[in-house]
Amino acid sequence: MNETEPPRVVIIGGGVAGLTAGTFTARAGFDTIVLTHGESILRRNAHLENVPGFPAGVNSRLFVDLLIEQAERNGARLEAGRASDVTVGDPFEISVDDGGFDLRAEYVLIASWSDASYLESIDGIHLLDRGSKTYIDVDDGGRTGIEGLYAAGRIAAKAHQTVVCAGHGAEVALSLIEDSEVPFYHDWVAPEGYFTGRGREVPPGCEEISEDERKRRERESMKRMQEAFEEHHAEEPTMHPAVEE
Repeated sequence: MNETEPPRVVIIGGGVAGLTAGTFTARAGFDTIVLTHGESILRRNAHLENVPGFPAGVNSRLFVDLLIEQAERNGARLEAGRASDVTVGDPFEISVDDGGFDLRAEYVLIASWSDASYLESIDGIHLLDRGSKTYIDVDDGGRTGIEGLYAAGRIAAKAHQTVVCAGHGAEVALSLIEDSEVPFYHDWVAPEGYFTGRGREVPPGCEEISEDERKRRERESMKRMQEAFEEHHAEEPTMHPAVEE
């Protein structure tokens, strides 16, 4: 990697965990690619009613759309394709089916569905077979035991629940950032003077904004959410493929 370039992380899986992780790594300054294949299982949900901040629930497909928009807004790039193999090295190499290309990265964060068959060739990774599902054994920070390789969400044996997978995606992304050489303290937007008013420099990852800028961002946020919730989402829930039509 060129020393002037930010380190690249490839996140395999564009569901809740992967998109949340991608938002965090992109905001920390990583060149972030989220490799997506198929649809998030959340799109099968009829109505999402247990995520904090939505007292009456939220349309599941709208929620996924907003996760995608947030990841991209913060600098993550989505690429369509299915990972068929991951080769450990410096850098990692990710073979992509259905995309006709390969990817290279200093860090890989796996957040795909609970099928780890494409990882079986990796020496040193510990897979957990539990019936029809295969998970990756990780530590409390999502580390696999192979330096630079992480796992989050369902493939790390976390529960289906959206808030759990989102939280784990963020947690593992922060582990990755912490393990890297990228300067980082906290992903936090603070009011002007919070640090500098105490004679401190603004730490890496943090930002101080003026009152005018805070109000501008609030207005932009309100406008965007009003637009998002103005009409019914056109997309219907996707039925489980095992259900006969």
